Amino acid sequence: QVQLVESGGGLVQAGGSLRLSCVASGSIFNINAMGWYRQAPGKQRELVGLISSSGMTRYADSVKGRFTVSRDNAKNTVYLQMNGLKPEDTGVYYCYAQKVVGGVQYWGQGTQVTVSS
Repeated sequence: QVQLVESGGGLVQAGGSLRLSCVASGSIFNINAMGWYRQAPGKQRELVGLISSSGMTRYADSVKGRFTVSRDNAKNTVYLQMNGLKPEDTGVYYCYAQKVVGGVQYWGQGTQVTVSS
């Protein structure tokens, strides 16, 4: 199995930036997509951004142009650079990984991001 541990969340002012990190450990082979989801209070969990093993990315429309997902394969780490943060970005951000075989999914415990207006 795969363990995902997020870090880097915090409280920032609107317009500020944060960089989240997620380190994968365990049976990390055969991981294809990695990335980030988030869940705001009272709302469903939603996609933020994903990145494949080859570097292809996908983002939610609400974060395009502001957030960037990247990977460091040598460190088994995925990052989320968040710029121009807005209050509506507030929520718990979850690291995500998917294996090629069977599409098995793994989730981190989440890290809180709070953006004040």
